[in-house]
Amino acid sequence: MRHRLPLLFLVGFAAVLTAGWIGFPRALYVTESQPFNFNHRLHKDQAAQKCVDCHSGGAAAALATCAGCHPEPVGTTQDEKILVASYIKPGREIVWKSSARQPVNVRFPHGPHVDKAKIACDKCHGAHGESTTVGLYQEDRISGYSRGALTLSMSACEDCHRQKGVEAGCLGCHK
Repeated sequence: MRHRLPLLFLVGFAAVLTAGWIGFPRALYVTESQPFNFNHRLHKDQAAQKCVDCHSGGAAAALATCAGCHPEPVGTTQDEKILVASYIKPGREIVWKSSARQPVNVRFPHGPHVDKAKIACDKCHGAHGESTTVGLYQEDRISGYSRGALTLSMSACEDCHRQKGVEAGCLGCHK
């Protein structure tokens, strides 16, 4: 029996590690759906829209942009019917769950990055213009932040600043 103890310990340890590797993310993150699906590629290619057409000026401006083309459903998708019936006609703001929200101690003004440095949206936010679905939202139950691949890390920002030769210092980005 004594000669089996190290083997039993290793098997048990491997089982616990495997269970934790698989189970911990499921226990740590809550998964939610977005209000409806949105096809960025369709709007970019067929309607020639740019990111700033919807993503500047706040939620009311974005809804007005939607209403400009969709006072009634243009296509046949269930998602567009939800958009028109649940948001455009009643004038209700669409509350998207953001995968790009930064921690409360981070200050990120888009203006200097987009207007002055001419950084394209997809450099930080990914190629949303090519996406045909919105995807599920995952939120860390402890921190309240999203798990999204769109959330930038401090090292990604530092690398970009270093490549561009821009010194921001700690207080340039942090409150």
